[in-house]
Amino acid sequence: MAGDMKRGKKKTHLPFRLNMVFFIVFLLFGAIILQLGVVQILNGEEAQDEIDRTENTTTNIPVPRGEMYDRYGRVVVNNEPLYSITYTPPKGVKQLDRLELAEKLAQYINMEFEGKLSTRDLKEYFFLKNREEVVDRIKDKDTKEMDNGEVYQLQIDSIKENEVTSYDNQTKEVIAIKKELDKAYALSPHIIKNSNISDEEYSSVAEHLGNLPGINVTSDWEREYPYGNTFRNYVGNITSREQGIPRDNLDYFMSLDYSRNDRVGTSGLEQQYEQVLKGTKEKVQYEIDKNNDVVNSKVIREGERGKDLVLTLDVELQEKVDQILREELESAIQQAPNENKHLENSVAVVSNPQTGEILAISGQKYNRNLEEGEERFSDTSHQAVYNAYMSGSTVKGATILTGLHEGAIDPGQTVNDRAIKISSDREKSSYTPNIGVVDDISAIQQSSNVYMYFLAMYLGEEFGYQYGSTINLQDDTFETFLYNFNQFGLGVETGLDFPYEETGFEGENPGDGNILDFAIGQYSTYTAMQLNQYVSTIANGGSRLKMKLVKEIHDPSTSSEGLGPIYKDYSPEIINQLEMDTDYIERVQEGFRQVFQTNEGTASSVFSAPSYAKYNMAGKTGTAQASKSNLLNKTLIGYAPHDDPEVAFSVVTPYLGNDTPTTGISNKIGARIGKAYFDLKEKREKEGVGASSPQESDVENKEE
Repeated sequence: MAGDMKRGKKKTHLPFRLNMVFFIVFLLFGAIILQLGVVQILNGEEAQDEIDRTENTTTNIPVPRGEMYDRYGRVVVNNEPLYSITYTPPKGVKQLDRLELAEKLAQYINMEFEGKLSTRDLKEYFFLKNREEVVDRIKDKDTKEMDNGEVYQLQIDSIKENEVTSYDNQTKEVIAIKKELDKAYALSPHIIKNSNISDEEYSSVAEHLGNLPGINVTSDWEREYPYGNTFRNYVGNITSREQGIPRDNLDYFMSLDYSRNDRVGTSGLEQQYEQVLKGTKEKVQYEIDKNNDVVNSKVIREGERGKDLVLTLDVELQEKVDQILREELESAIQQAPNENKHLENSVAVVSNPQTGEILAISGQKYNRNLEEGEERFSDTSHQAVYNAYMSGSTVKGATILTGLHEGAIDPGQTVNDRAIKISSDREKSSYTPNIGVVDDISAIQQSSNVYMYFLAMYLGEEFGYQYGSTINLQDDTFETFLYNFNQFGLGVETGLDFPYEETGFEGENPGDGNILDFAIGQYSTYTAMQLNQYVSTIANGGSRLKMKLVKEIHDPSTSSEGLGPIYKDYSPEIINQLEMDTDYIERVQEGFRQVFQTNEGTASSVFSAPSYAKYNMAGKTGTAQASKSNLLNKTLIGYAPHDDPEVAFSVVTPYLGNDTPTTGISNKIGARIGKAYFDLKEKREKEGVGASSPQESDVENKEE
């Protein structure tokens, strides 16, 4: 019974405690409801006004592009600072507001208008100044089915030309300024003027910024080229502020956080390395009220100018090579003006065969008929990657290596060089007929076409050749040649870090006679860049290296001058290793040495001269029938020293007259290039300038 009494007491306490909990919860909810009521009733209107009042919008502020340096730290491309007057319009700005701003700004700056204003620009100004009158002109027109654009066009058409042709220069300046203001996008800075701004204009605008909403004075930049047009074809171009992003690429760049009026690379390295050179824009957040006025702003991301490129280029050597081509072209043309009436151009590529780094690319065109103010020479260096030429005997090293590797010939195998004849075709012979017995090495030394013809027949398993008979090569003969030639970079891309390169013409399913011509470089076409990669692959012992124009990428320097820490270092990159036996490669290297350094070599008359012999150069000459009848392409590939190559060169001089006294022009150019390289090397060693990079850095590389 006592236990029942205890249970009864507990039972009576439980409801009381629950009631207390419920009461406390009720008080808390009451307090919350009361607070909400206070906010809604007393502060609700103010809070709603605040919501209605502001909106956050971000915009990007452009930064200068990265600069370019040559391999020794000499500035090739930089940014010239300029005064700049910009306009950053708020959202929803009206046309009349811009016109009023243009009229104010015209008081402080001079604006070029000649050739920049169309009749429509003048009519649109007239419309803004005489809106009611123009609208009244078309009141009788039926515009119910027209959209706003069509109605506006009717209004513009109603304005007669004689109504807008009498504007004075001051008015035209206002119209020109208004036209620039109209190009601006909301909250995105647009440059109104950044050239020929005087100190007086700059200071006047700065002094009156309070009366010029959206206008600011700041700094801008333009690309500057300390070496003029030297290497400009490979540096490339960027758009102007007026052009902005090309329309064809607008969607692509806008997806990458660009603005419509940003300058972007359109060719060369400026295009290839756009994402590196462009930098990181400063991002600013604007707080805008309901009247579209900016009430506050803050930087949410600091801007950083673009990264700098260190090129593989030796700009001093580049200038020397340009000069050599100009001098040799002019000399050849003046010596035999009638025979060489088609000769006008030569191109050359110079590289390090151990790394694939391009040291110089030159192309020069001799202008025979000068107009007043024109230069005698123009830069055609783009042809080194854009134009493919029939190259002739320079490819015979690849032919010999193909034959040795595929077992078509054995090392030291001989052939009697004398004219051959296939069926009813004309005779085929070497450039120097009836050389006599040659092996694989002397066939290179003396440039035997006949040796290459027999090699091609053996490769196609044709062993029954007789003078005047037909031949029947295996179906896969051409494909076997192509596969092996491709290993050297002949007929394929070289991997050059450039927006475009030509790969040449290979042809499809050629006849047996064409395959014989292919073996001597008289069927397919190759660029000077491909020829350089090919000779470099043989020179370094069999590694086909990716050709490159950029050596390093650097972060912007924290000081005003020089390079910052290394961001990325481009090490030599092997595309493929030759499948050929090392002994075979050495036989071709010996053949190349004999071409330049022995009496019977086809280039010994130039390269054995005292001024060149000491550099121990090796290589191969080439003569090809050009596409233009009775004209020749003179080509040359080479490297030095032959036993430890550190420079490789290729030269193509197309469209020479046959049998002229100047057909050795490419040989002379190549010899002078080799000498120029070593002369500069000796000069730098004396001056203590030996580094291959402008700045050593122990900062670790960073990958994107």
